[in-house]
Amino acid sequence: MLSSGAPGHSIVVVSECELKAQMPQRALSLLLLHQLQAASAAATASERSAVQKWLNPDQSELPGDFNMPIWDHLDELRERVLVAALAALVAVLTCFAFSKDLVVFLEAPVANQGVRFLQLSPGEFFFTTLKVAGYAGLLLATPTVLYEVAAYIIPGLTKSERRFLAPIIFGSSILFFVGLAFAYEILTPAALNFFVTYAEGAVESLWSIDQYFEFVLVLLLSTGLAFQVPVIQILLGNTGLVSSQQMLSQWRFVIVGATIAAAVLTPSTDPFTQTLLAVPLIGLYFGGCYTVKFIEGQKAAA
Repeated sequence: MLSSGAPGHSIVVVSECELKAQMPQRALSLLLLHQLQAASAAATASERSAVQKWLNPDQSELPGDFNMPIWDHLDELRERVLVAALAALVAVLTCFAFSKDLVVFLEAPVANQGVRFLQLSPGEFFFTTLKVAGYAGLLLATPTVLYEVAAYIIPGLTKSERRFLAPIIFGSSILFFVGLAFAYEILTPAALNFFVTYAEGAVESLWSIDQYFEFVLVLLLSTGLAFQVPVIQILLGNTGLVSSQQMLSQWRFVIVGATIAAAVLTPSTDPFTQTLLAVPLIGLYFGGCYTVKFIEGQKAAA
Protein backbone atom coordinates (compact mmCIF):
# COMPACT_ATOMS: atom_id res chain seq x y z
CA MET A 1 0.00 0.00 0.00
CA LEU A 2 1.49 3.37 -1.09
CA SER A 3 0.71 6.77 0.51
CA SER A 4 2.18 10.25 -0.08
CA GLY A 5 4.26 12.03 2.54
CA ALA A 6 6.57 15.03 2.32
CA PRO A 7 7.40 16.25 -1.18
CA GLY A 8 9.92 13.96 -2.78
CA HIS A 9 9.32 11.22 -0.21
CA SER A 10 6.92 8.25 -0.03
CA ILE A 11 5.94 5.95 2.86
CA VAL A 12 5.19 2.30 2.15
CA VAL A 13 2.79 0.60 4.58
CA VAL A 14 2.90 -3.22 4.40
CA SER A 15 0.08 -5.29 5.85
CA GLU A 16 0.62 -8.28 8.27
CA CYS A 17 -0.26 -10.77 5.58
CA GLU A 18 2.34 -9.29 3.28
CA LEU A 19 4.96 -9.51 6.07
CA LYS A 20 4.21 -13.24 6.60
CA ALA A 21 4.43 -13.79 2.89
CA GLN A 22 7.83 -12.14 2.82
CA MET A 23 9.18 -14.17 5.83
CA PRO A 24 11.84 -16.63 4.69
CA GLN A 25 10.56 -20.14 4.27
CA ARG A 26 13.52 -21.56 6.24
CA ALA A 27 12.61 -19.58 9.37
CA LEU A 28 9.06 -20.96 9.28
CA SER A 29 10.37 -24.50 8.97
CA LEU A 30 12.70 -24.06 11.95
CA LEU A 31 9.88 -22.60 14.07
CA LEU A 32 7.60 -25.52 13.25
CA LEU A 33 10.36 -28.04 14.00
CA HIS A 34 11.04 -26.41 17.39
CA GLN A 35 7.35 -26.61 18.33
CA LEU A 36 7.19 -30.29 17.35
CA GLN A 37 10.28 -31.09 19.44
CA ALA A 38 8.82 -29.31 22.47
CA ALA A 39 5.54 -31.22 22.15
CA SER A 40 7.40 -34.52 21.77
CA ALA A 41 9.53 -33.83 24.87
CA ALA A 42 6.43 -33.01 26.92
CA ALA A 43 4.74 -36.24 25.80
CA THR A 44 7.83 -38.27 26.61
CA ALA A 45 8.07 -36.73 30.10
CA SER A 46 4.44 -37.56 30.83
CA GLU A 47 4.79 -41.14 29.54
CA ARG A 48 7.93 -42.20 31.40
CA SER A 49 8.10 -45.80 32.45
CA ALA A 50 7.74 -46.86 36.08
CA VAL A 51 11.48 -47.62 36.28
CA GLN A 52 12.38 -44.16 34.95
CA LYS A 53 10.04 -42.49 37.42
CA TRP A 54 11.58 -44.49 40.26
CA LEU A 55 15.17 -43.76 39.23
CA ASN A 56 14.46 -40.09 38.42
CA PRO A 57 11.53 -38.92 40.57
CA ASP A 58 9.80 -35.61 39.98
CA GLN A 59 11.23 -32.60 41.76
CA SER A 60 8.01 -32.22 43.74
CA GLU A 61 8.51 -35.71 45.21
CA LEU A 62 11.94 -34.92 46.62
CA PRO A 63 11.88 -33.86 50.28
CA GLY A 64 14.39 -31.01 49.94
CA ASP A 65 14.75 -30.79 53.71
CA PHE A 66 17.97 -32.74 54.14
CA ASN A 67 21.48 -32.16 52.86
CA MET A 68 24.62 -33.96 54.04
CA PRO A 69 28.15 -34.30 52.61
CA ILE A 70 29.32 -37.77 51.56
CA TRP A 71 31.75 -38.10 54.49
CA ASP A 72 28.95 -37.38 56.97
CA HIS A 73 26.91 -40.13 55.28
CA LEU A 74 29.78 -42.57 55.75
CA ASP A 75 30.17 -41.58 59.41
CA GLU A 76 26.45 -42.11 60.00
CA LEU A 77 26.59 -45.47 58.22
CA ARG A 78 29.49 -46.59 60.42
CA GLU A 79 27.66 -45.55 63.59
CA ARG A 80 24.44 -47.32 62.62
CA VAL A 81 26.25 -50.51 61.61
CA LEU A 82 28.06 -50.44 64.96
CA VAL A 83 24.80 -50.01 66.90
CA ALA A 84 23.14 -52.85 64.96
CA ALA A 85 26.18 -55.14 65.49
CA LEU A 86 26.25 -54.41 69.23
CA ALA A 87 22.51 -55.09 69.51
CA ALA A 88 22.97 -58.42 67.72
CA LEU A 89 25.94 -59.35 69.93
CA VAL A 90 24.04 -58.57 73.14
CA ALA A 91 21.02 -60.54 71.91
CA VAL A 92 23.17 -63.57 70.98
CA LEU A 93 24.92 -63.58 74.37
CA THR A 94 21.57 -63.30 76.15
CA CYS A 95 20.17 -66.22 74.17
CA PHE A 96 23.31 -68.26 74.86
CA ALA A 97 22.67 -67.82 78.59
CA PHE A 98 19.30 -69.53 78.02
CA SER A 99 20.50 -71.91 75.30
CA LYS A 100 19.45 -75.10 77.09
CA ASP A 101 15.92 -73.77 77.49
CA LEU A 102 15.89 -72.94 73.76
CA VAL A 103 17.06 -76.48 72.97
CA VAL A 104 14.23 -77.98 75.02
CA PHE A 105 11.79 -75.62 73.29
CA LEU A 106 12.94 -76.74 69.82
CA GLU A 107 12.82 -80.42 70.82
CA ALA A 108 9.13 -80.09 71.73
CA PRO A 109 7.71 -81.09 68.27
CA VAL A 110 8.97 -84.67 68.77
CA ALA A 111 9.16 -84.79 72.56
CA ASN A 112 6.20 -87.19 72.82
CA GLN A 113 7.13 -89.47 69.92
CA GLY A 114 9.89 -91.49 71.58
CA VAL A 115 12.77 -89.79 69.78
CA ARG A 116 16.10 -89.74 71.66
CA PHE A 117 18.83 -87.21 70.90
CA LEU A 118 22.50 -88.14 71.00
CA GLN A 119 25.79 -86.25 71.09
CA LEU A 120 27.84 -88.14 68.55
CA SER A 121 31.12 -86.24 68.93
CA PRO A 122 32.88 -84.23 71.66
CA GLY A 123 31.57 -80.69 71.81
CA GLU A 124 28.67 -81.35 69.41
CA PHE A 125 26.05 -80.15 71.87
CA PHE A 126 28.13 -77.07 72.77
CA PHE A 127 28.44 -75.97 69.15
CA THR A 128 24.76 -76.74 68.63
CA THR A 129 23.83 -74.40 71.47
CA LEU A 130 26.05 -71.72 69.89
CA LYS A 131 24.20 -72.16 66.62
CA VAL A 132 20.79 -72.00 68.28
CA ALA A 133 21.80 -68.93 70.30
CA GLY A 134 23.09 -67.25 67.14
CA TYR A 135 19.87 -67.72 65.18
CA ALA A 136 17.68 -66.76 68.14
CA GLY A 137 19.82 -63.71 68.92
CA LEU A 138 19.62 -62.44 65.36
CA LEU A 139 15.83 -62.78 65.45
CA LEU A 140 15.73 -60.95 68.78
CA ALA A 141 17.88 -58.11 67.40
CA THR A 142 15.86 -57.77 64.20
CA PRO A 143 13.74 -54.77 65.38
CA THR A 144 16.87 -52.78 66.26
CA VAL A 145 18.59 -53.67 62.99
CA LEU A 146 15.51 -52.72 60.96
CA TYR A 147 15.24 -49.41 62.80
CA GLU A 148 18.88 -48.54 62.06
CA VAL A 149 18.47 -49.44 58.39
CA ALA A 150 15.26 -47.41 58.07
CA ALA A 151 16.72 -44.39 59.88
CA TYR A 152 19.68 -44.37 57.49
CA ILE A 153 17.76 -44.62 54.22
CA ILE A 154 14.75 -42.41 55.05
CA PRO A 155 16.50 -39.08 54.20
CA GLY A 156 17.15 -40.36 50.66
CA LEU A 157 13.57 -41.42 49.97
CA THR A 158 10.86 -39.45 48.21
CA LYS A 159 7.77 -38.30 50.09
CA SER A 160 5.61 -41.15 48.83
CA GLU A 161 8.34 -43.71 49.62
CA ARG A 162 8.60 -42.41 53.18
CA ARG A 163 4.87 -42.95 53.72
CA PHE A 164 5.21 -46.44 52.28
CA LEU A 165 8.27 -47.59 54.27
CA ALA A 166 6.78 -48.08 57.75
CA PRO A 167 3.88 -50.35 56.63
CA ILE A 168 6.30 -52.44 54.54
CA ILE A 169 8.73 -53.00 57.41
CA PHE A 170 5.94 -53.71 59.89
CA GLY A 171 4.11 -56.07 57.53
CA SER A 172 7.30 -57.89 56.58
CA SER A 173 8.20 -58.46 60.24
CA ILE A 174 4.72 -59.73 61.09
CA LEU A 175 4.66 -62.13 58.13
CA PHE A 176 8.12 -63.45 58.98
CA PHE A 177 7.20 -64.27 62.58
CA VAL A 178 3.85 -65.73 61.46
CA GLY A 179 5.84 -67.98 59.11
CA LEU A 180 8.06 -69.07 62.01
CA ALA A 181 5.02 -69.84 64.18
CA PHE A 182 3.35 -71.76 61.34
CA ALA A 183 6.49 -73.83 60.75
CA TYR A 184 6.96 -74.59 64.46
CA GLU A 185 3.34 -75.43 65.28
CA ILE A 186 2.20 -77.21 62.10
CA LEU A 187 4.88 -77.84 59.49
CA THR A 188 7.73 -79.17 61.65
CA PRO A 189 5.60 -81.64 63.67
CA ALA A 190 4.01 -82.96 60.47
CA ALA A 191 7.36 -83.45 58.73
CA LEU A 192 9.02 -85.07 61.75
CA ASN A 193 6.01 -87.28 62.39
CA PHE A 194 6.40 -88.65 58.86
CA PHE A 195 10.01 -89.69 59.55
CA VAL A 196 9.20 -91.21 62.94
CA THR A 197 6.19 -93.14 61.61
CA TYR A 198 8.11 -94.37 58.58
CA ALA A 199 10.93 -95.79 60.76
CA GLU A 200 8.57 -97.28 63.37
CA GLY A 201 8.94 -101.02 63.75
CA ALA A 202 12.19 -101.14 61.79
CA VAL A 203 14.71 -98.90 63.56
CA GLU A 204 14.86 -96.95 66.77
CA SER A 205 14.81 -93.15 66.36
CA LEU A 206 18.16 -92.00 67.73
CA TRP A 207 18.90 -88.63 66.17
CA SER A 208 22.03 -86.51 66.15
CA ILE A 209 21.29 -83.31 68.07
CA ASP A 210 23.25 -81.19 65.56
CA GLN A 211 21.56 -82.62 62.46
CA TYR A 212 18.15 -82.30 64.09
CA PHE A 213 18.62 -78.60 64.79
CA GLU A 214 19.95 -77.97 61.30
CA PHE A 215 16.79 -79.58 59.96
CA VAL A 216 14.46 -77.57 62.22
CA LEU A 217 16.21 -74.20 61.91
CA VAL A 218 16.44 -74.39 58.12
CA LEU A 219 12.76 -75.32 57.93
CA LEU A 220 11.78 -72.44 60.25
CA LEU A 221 13.84 -69.80 58.46
CA SER A 222 12.91 -70.91 54.94
CA THR A 223 9.22 -70.83 55.84
CA GLY A 224 9.57 -67.36 57.37
CA LEU A 225 11.24 -66.12 54.18
CA ALA A 226 8.62 -67.81 52.00
CA PHE A 227 5.94 -65.82 53.82
CA GLN A 228 7.49 -62.61 52.40
CA VAL A 229 5.75 -63.17 49.05
CA PRO A 230 3.05 -60.47 49.63
CA VAL A 231 5.73 -57.92 50.60
CA ILE A 232 7.56 -58.48 47.30
CA GLN A 233 4.27 -58.16 45.41
CA ILE A 234 3.40 -54.88 47.12
CA LEU A 235 6.85 -53.46 46.37
CA LEU A 236 6.52 -54.38 42.70
CA GLY A 237 2.97 -53.03 42.52
CA ASN A 238 3.79 -49.78 44.29
CA THR A 239 6.64 -49.01 41.89
CA GLY A 240 4.38 -49.76 38.93
CA LEU A 241 6.56 -52.56 37.58
CA VAL A 242 3.76 -55.14 37.78
CA SER A 243 0.01 -54.56 38.07
CA SER A 244 -2.46 -56.62 40.05
CA GLN A 245 -4.09 -57.76 36.80
CA GLN A 246 -0.77 -59.12 35.57
CA MET A 247 -0.23 -60.94 38.87
CA LEU A 248 -3.68 -62.53 38.79
CA SER A 249 -3.26 -63.60 35.17
CA GLN A 250 -0.29 -65.81 36.15
CA TRP A 251 -2.20 -67.91 38.70
CA ARG A 252 -1.48 -71.23 36.94
CA PHE A 253 2.27 -70.69 37.12
CA VAL A 254 1.92 -69.59 40.76
CA ILE A 255 0.24 -72.86 41.75
CA VAL A 256 2.95 -74.90 40.05
CA GLY A 257 5.70 -72.71 41.55
CA ALA A 258 4.23 -72.93 45.06
CA THR A 259 4.07 -76.72 44.78
CA ILE A 260 7.71 -76.90 43.67
CA ALA A 261 8.79 -74.48 46.41
CA ALA A 262 6.96 -76.55 49.03
CA ALA A 263 8.69 -79.69 47.78
CA VAL A 264 12.08 -78.01 48.04
CA LEU A 265 11.53 -76.35 51.42
CA THR A 266 10.00 -79.35 53.21
CA PRO A 267 12.60 -82.11 53.71
CA SER A 268 9.97 -84.85 53.90
CA THR A 269 8.65 -86.39 50.69
CA ASP A 270 5.04 -87.03 51.66
CA PRO A 271 2.41 -85.00 49.77
CA PHE A 272 0.58 -84.04 52.97
CA THR A 273 3.48 -82.02 54.41
CA GLN A 274 4.14 -80.36 51.06
CA THR A 275 0.49 -79.40 50.78
CA LEU A 276 0.61 -77.85 54.26
CA LEU A 277 3.14 -75.32 52.94
CA ALA A 278 1.91 -74.97 49.35
CA VAL A 279 -1.64 -73.95 50.31
CA PRO A 280 -0.57 -71.02 52.56
CA LEU A 281 1.89 -69.83 49.90
CA ILE A 282 -0.86 -69.76 47.27
CA GLY A 283 -3.18 -67.98 49.69
CA LEU A 284 -0.48 -65.40 50.50
CA TYR A 285 0.09 -64.78 46.79
CA PHE A 286 -3.57 -64.08 46.07
CA GLY A 287 -3.77 -61.97 49.22
CA GLY A 288 -0.86 -59.92 47.88
CA CYS A 289 -2.61 -59.56 44.50
CA TYR A 290 -5.76 -58.12 46.04
CA THR A 291 -3.73 -55.88 48.34
CA VAL A 292 -1.97 -54.43 45.29
CA LYS A 293 -5.36 -54.02 43.62
CA PHE A 294 -6.63 -52.10 46.64
CA ILE A 295 -3.57 -49.82 46.59
CA GLU A 296 -4.10 -49.18 42.87
CA GLY A 297 -7.70 -48.20 43.58
CA GLN A 298 -6.59 -45.81 46.33
CA LYS A 299 -4.11 -44.16 43.96
CA ALA A 300 -6.71 -43.83 41.23
CA ALA A 301 -9.20 -42.26 43.65
CA ALA A 302 -6.59 -39.77 44.84
